Amino acid sequence: MTVAKGEEVPKPASEAASLASVNTAESDPIVVIDKQFLAPNPVELKIQHTIFTVAENYFDITDDNGNPVFKVRDKLFSFPNRRVMFDADGRPLVSLRQKIFSVRRRWKVFRGESEKSSDFLFSVRKSSLILLRMKTRMAMSLDVFLASNTSEILPDFRIKENWHDSSCTVLCGDTIIARMHRNHNIRSLVINADNYGITAYPNVDYAFIVALVVILDEMNRSIDC
Repeated sequence: MTVAKGEEVPKPASEAASLASVNTAESDPIVVIDKQFLAPNPVELKIQHTIFTVAENYFDITDDNGNPVFKVRDKLFSFPNRRVMFDADGRPLVSLRQKIFSVRRRWKVFRGESEKSSDFLFSVRKSSLILLRMKTRMAMSLDVFLASNTSEILPDFRIKENWHDSSCTVLCGDTIIARMHRNHNIRSLVINADNYGITAYPNVDYAFIVALVVILDEMNRSIDC
């Protein structure tokens, strides 16, 4: 499934479900943001989320060696519900914007710092108005719709949380394409910070996976507030 603008036209969501019996990532690379973020082997990344104020959140994404890969910052001169994701050289890749007055807390993602409809890439929303409460946290299920999926009858991807072990999976149909787990350490207890580990499977756009985890974190934080 190659879905970046200017690349192969994506398959409808109904076809995504039929790929459950195959390794989607290996047989058909998944590109949403850019094909430069594909790798033939699993990609391990670390996300550190630090909150300074309600309107100032930093996400810093590094590889296993601590080298910067991406960063996410609040968009300057905008409401707190807008973020921009940059590559390691400071080039804007995508803008993340929460849709105001959306019952399911939908987030929309655009190419670069644009918010034009022509640069719209995908959206993320809660899959149901009913959330499953596990202990003191909410286990959330999210649906991801590509820009080409205008009917939104079936999602192109899904995110399923398991707060029992502080993890989540990203699926294309029934095929897992990435995993995330939350790391608990002394630093996260001392300051207002969260740390995550991400594994993007081979030939899966890992920039796309990072954007999904950032949105998941934002949605969970809005529930906690």
